[in-house]
Amino acid sequence: MQSGFFQILRKKKELIPLIGFMAFAVTGATSASLYFLLTKTDVIINKTGNPEPWERLDPSKPQKLITINQKWKPIEELELVKSLTK
Repeated sequence: MQSGFFQILRKKKELIPLIGFMAFAVTGATSASLYFLLTKTDVIINKTGNPEPWERLDPSKPQKLITINQKWKPIEELELVKSLTK
């Protein structure tokens, strides 16, 4: 005996490509989410252990997928405020 799902697929064969595309989309979305969660520094998992996570980011490393002509230099006023608050 086969389950009801496979019986429906045997009767309506036009659903097979739709299910294949949906499975491909779900797999891609899940793998992209896990990739960004585990490899990107701007994704925060533990908010209580690091209340200011932006302090650990490397400003010379681009945080976007595509960065064109990124030039970074420190802003003097912000560096002054940062040194006064610590």
